[in-house]
Amino acid sequence: MTVLVTGANGQLGSEIRIVAGSSSDRYIFTDVEELDICSVDAVEAMVAGEDVDVIINCAAFTNVEAAEDNPDFAEKLNAAAVGNLARAMARRGGLLVHISTDYVFGTELYNTPCREDMSGTPTGVYGLTKLHGEQAVLSSGCKYLIIRTAWLYSEFGRNFLKTMLSLTGSRPSVNVVFDQVGTPTYALDLAKAIFTIIEGRLWEGRSGIYNYSNEGVCSWYDFACAIARLSGHNQCSVKPCHSGEFPSKVIRPAYSVLDKTKIKETFGVDVPYWMDSLQKCLENMQLI
Repeated sequence: MTVLVTGANGQLGSEIRIVAGSSSDRYIFTDVEELDICSVDAVEAMVAGEDVDVIINCAAFTNVEAAEDNPDFAEKLNAAAVGNLARAMARRGGLLVHISTDYVFGTELYNTPCREDMSGTPTGVYGLTKLHGEQAVLSSGCKYLIIRTAWLYSEFGRNFLKTMLSLTGSRPSVNVVFDQVGTPTYALDLAKAIFTIIEGRLWEGRSGIYNYSNEGVCSWYDFACAIARLSGHNQCSVKPCHSGEFPSKVIRPAYSVLDKTKIKETFGVDVPYWMDSLQKCLENMQLI
């Protein structure tokens, strides 16, 4: 089986590269330099030329603030390009694993973990274009797994963990919002879940939308406190604040805890507790 990974230089793609090292399948890792997924011809040529059976799409325009200033490009990468991949897989009879986001929810003040069948109303360009990407997959007729995740972090790229490590390691205090609640997700855990599904050929006949984040619930403030404590940055005082104290072009989801029941029961994947995964990520950061 040949598996094409797009957006392979990002956080999730980098972790998939690691876990796929033990696979007997053939993995092709591409980023924009090797494959422009916005080009129908380029996608079709890659799928046909390499006999691609599965695409794992990690590519996206993820800068939430910048998306507000670049709505056309965000729509192109987060929706139109996804449609290119989905239609190519429909013609091939293969599988598209598409990574989506908790930002498809926005204005709803949920106070129980969000299930896949709950509706959402995105409040910004990023969430709206990611929702359009989901819709492009659903209308393509391909076999698909849409995996919604949230608060992704890892050893790679830019993310909240790295920002907090820098700030708590260099400042006497830092303010972090406490009124946005969700669950941090270690990209390596998500990569392992995807790998389990792909390697076990568990996806046949199970197209659908699935949630995956680590277990547990916390605010960004709680997450920052844990980062400071586990990294030994005890000299920094982490202080809670309201999200309104940080002016933003985007209203972020206030509550985006994801219910993982469906993915656990369908595929038997492991979902670690967020604090345990944070500790493992910090340990892994020492190895690179």
